[in-house]
This record gives sequence, C-alpha cells and structure tokens, in this order.
Amino acid sequence: MSTHNVWTHKGTFLLAAVGSAVGLGNLWRFPYLAGENGGGAFILIYALTIFAVGIPILIAEIMLGRNSRRSPIMGMRFLTRTHKTSRGWESIGWLGAASAFIILSFYSVIAGWAIHYTGKMLTGSLEGADAETIAAGFDALLASPPLLTLYHTLFIGASALIVGLGIHRGIENGLRILMPALFVILMVVLVYAAAIGDLQGAADFLFTFHLADLSLEGWLEAMGQSFFTLSLGMGAIMAYGAYMSGEASLTRTAFTIAVVDTAVAMIAGLAIFALVFGAGLDPAEGPGLMFITLPLAFAEMPGGALLGGVFFVLVLGAAISSSISLIEPVAAFLVERFDLTRPQAVSAMVVASWALGLLTVFSFNLMAEGTVFHSLFGRSAFGLLELLTNIFMPLGGLLIALFAGWALTHGEVMKEMRTNETWFSVWRFLVRFVAPAAVAFVFLRTIPQVEGYWIPTIGAVVIVGAFAAGRTFLAERQES
Repeated sequence: MSTHNVWTHKGTFLLAAVGSAVGLGNLWRFPYLAGENGGGAFILIYALTIFAVGIPILIAEIMLGRNSRRSPIMGMRFLTRTHKTSRGWESIGWLGAASAFIILSFYSVIAGWAIHYTGKMLTGSLEGADAETIAAGFDALLASPPLLTLYHTLFIGASALIVGLGIHRGIENGLRILMPALFVILMVVLVYAAAIGDLQGAADFLFTFHLADLSLEGWLEAMGQSFFTLSLGMGAIMAYGAYMSGEASLTRTAFTIAVVDTAVAMIAGLAIFALVFGAGLDPAEGPGLMFITLPLAFAEMPGGALLGGVFFVLVLGAAISSSISLIEPVAAFLVERFDLTRPQAVSAMVVASWALGLLTVFSFNLMAEGTVFHSLFGRSAFGLLELLTNIFMPLGGLLIALFAGWALTHGEVMKEMRTNETWFSVWRFLVRFVAPAAVAFVFLRTIPQVEGYWIPTIGAVVIVGAFAAGRTFLAERQES
C-alpha cells in the first residue's frame, strides 16, 4: 500500500473509528435494548464487556490493519504468509468483508426511515398527532416498497458519493464536518430534553443497577451490543487501521474510541428517555422506540416538530458516518485485487449491496409474515440477513482475537502498542482467553431455546480451543 494512503493527521483515524462506531447502534439499538432490559443492569454489563472484550479486540483489529497496510482480505493474506500460518486465517478478512456488505444492505434501508421522519418533523405534519396516527403512519411506510426503495437509494447513494471521492477528499473531509456537527446536535437535543422532559427519571432508569432483574437474554444482549457498537468483526476498523499513522498510540486510541462511543450512547439514552418519560410513554417499546414513541413525544411537546427534525438529522448523520466505514473494506479490496479505480470499486460494491437491500425492503411488505418466503425459511429475509451477520461478526472477532493473541510475536505487539509489560500481559490474557470465551457467548443469541448450562459448556470449549490454537501456533513456529 502506497504511503499516500495514510490519514493526513494522527487524530483522523480516531475521528473515522468513532464515526464508524457511532451510528444507529447508539441512537436506535442501544436505547431500545436498555429500555427492554431494565436500564442500569444492562448498562453495567455493557460497560464491563466493553473493557474486557471490546477494547482488547479493538486493539487487535487495528493492529492487524496497521501491520499489513492493506484491505482486510489482502491484509490477512499478507499476514498469513509472513507469519507462516494456515491460509484458513484469511477467513478473517472474508468474514469482515461479507459482514460489511450484508450489514450495509439492511442498514441503508433502516437509516432511510430517518429521511422520512426528518421530512415529517420539519414540515410539522406530525404535530399534535396521537399514538394511533403515528403508529399507522409507520405501518404505512413499511407497507410501501416504492417509498422504502427511494429512501434506501438516497441514503446508500450519499454514502457512496463520500467514499468514492477517496480517503482524503471524501472520508476525511466528510468526517471533519460531520462528527463535530453530530456532537453539537446531540447536546442541543439533550438540553431540550432536560428542559422539557423528565431528565431525573431518565437518569434513575439508566443508572440504577438491579442485576437480579436482568435475564440471561438481557446479559447476552448487553454483551452483544458492546461488541457490535465498536464495529468489530466487520472489516471497517481493520481497513481504517491500514491508514493509521505508525506514531499513533494503539492503546490510547482504542480507549478513547470506546469512551466516546459509550458517552454518545449514554447521552442519547438520557435524551431519549427524558423525552419518553416526560411524555408519560413506555420505555420498553423495543425497535419502535425511535420511530413511534419518540415522534409521539416530540408531537406532544412545545417546539417538538423542529427539535424532532433536528434529532432525525442527527440520526441520518450518524448513520452515514457508519455506512461509509461499511463500504471501505470491500471497496479497498476491489481496488487492490482488481486494480479498479476507487469510483469503480465503490460503485460495484454499493450497487450489489443496494440490490441485496431490496430483500429487506420487501421483508416488511411483499415478503412479510404469512408469505411464501416466510413460510419456507421461518423468518423474513431481513431476519436471515441479520442472522448471518450475528454469526459472521462474532466469528470474525473470535478469530481476530486468537490470531492477534497467538500468531503475533511479543516484539511485533510491543512495537505496535508501545506500552509497558504489565499492560501487554493484561491485553494478551484478555485477547487470548477472556475475549474469545465472551464472544462465543454472543453466539447463544443465534441459538433458539437456549438453556443456562450452555454458557459454561461453550466457555470451556472456547478456552480449550484457545489453548489448542496457541499450541498450534507455537508448533508451527518451531517447525519453521
């Protein structure tokens, strides 16, 4: 990879990685999961997992990207050759690229809903609407393939335009404008929520810990969210890490990303639940929290139409900052492997992902429950795509942890991390044993009718597997 493909400023990687992490996961998924799972207890498990699992794997994934200076697929091909390991480890790159491609396809459709609600809010068409009217409007949106396809096309097209302009002109310049604007808008919404809503009720809900109230599914949801929120296992962090300056601190950068991402999720949660409690609504509305409950809260409050529009602009901006990171792993591979120009590579990736996204569009109407597709597969096409990413991302994260923990030498890691032996030993223990075992638990979410005894069984299997992986790597090194 040529030297011009490096961020022009050391802090730009941080901006890009935060942009990748801060998205619908913070503003849509985190609040509704916290609402469904009792608030504080969910957040406690989430925060602990960020430290013990998310940060070690985040450091590992950045390290692999920076070490190879290539796209995730070509980078893992390079690393398996230079470290004389099995070519099977190249699957890390392929899993990341596949995850990014699939996620972009349905992420774009859901993010497109925010375009619809931005327009509805700013035109005042929801002002004074009751719960039935807003719910019926959301159902009407989902029942309209042309409307969903239009929003899907507009969103993915805007994302493609930014990435197609290149690393410096497109992604860097876009993030330098987008990210500060998002944080300003988020603070404006928080101040409004504090003035109009019930901020104390939101704080009590989010920061009161009752672990006994958290179900097994809630624990797994919290662990899964802490993993997904950092964009781990989808190739984006590895792709961005390839452009990272060798002088930037891996550990400091990883901790900063995790702290900022968590802070955004907490601030968004405070603002959203302050509005929800202020309007006397139910926080446990699930996925409809943002698109039914929040519009209703805005509709009932003074100045709510304008602030509602501003909020959905925030959602759109955060979604775009994440979607451009989903395009990059595949686009970079196409440029490196097939010598395409960047606009050609981005166009090929985005058109294919857009076409796959039509399955998600039709999942809410033409292929909804009760149709032939649903009967054949037992779930919607959207559900199938989600299931695939719920397998690919944790599996990719698991392999990243094992490869970085066992294949990279002490000297390589110390050169990249530039840290002391104590933190190196802590990181290596977490990435070799704790993180793989915890990530394996995320797989439980994809297994129906899980019983409690699966947890120690899978944990034991993963730990034994980690030891086996270590012995294999050591044997390979002795032979070479």
